[in-house]
Amino acid sequence: MPDINRSSEFESTESFLDRLKKHPHLLARFQSLLDVVDNASGDVVKAAEAEQRVVDELRQMGQEALHAWAERKHSRLEAESDSRSDLARKEKKTLLVHQIWNHSNRGTDLQKRLLWQAISPFLSLS
Repeated sequence: MPDINRSSEFESTESFLDRLKKHPHLLARFQSLLDVVDNASGDVVKAAEAEQRVVDELRQMGQEALHAWAERKHSRLEAESDSRSDLARKEKKTLLVHQIWNHSNRGTDLQKRLLWQAISPFLSLS
């Protein structure tokens, strides 16, 4: 096993702690995991109980880590898409638009004209 320089070990520890501070939910999970290891509550007697608690903490940590990853990825993609002028944001159509499309072949011309007059001021707002 290669010798690890003490200063590089310290720097990597500091780097890890700096990164961990940016993710308080993971910091809390690490603290919970250390509580299990230290048996902070004092109620774990058997190895099987300790093992189950460690597994539960690691599972929860994994879920939170993946959730944080997904949120960051979504934010980055959203920012990237917003910066591109050749992309248009897709938004859900309003219920009114769906009703107009569904009923565009029904009704008299007068009804269609009245409906158009009622909604046209709102269409120019978007």
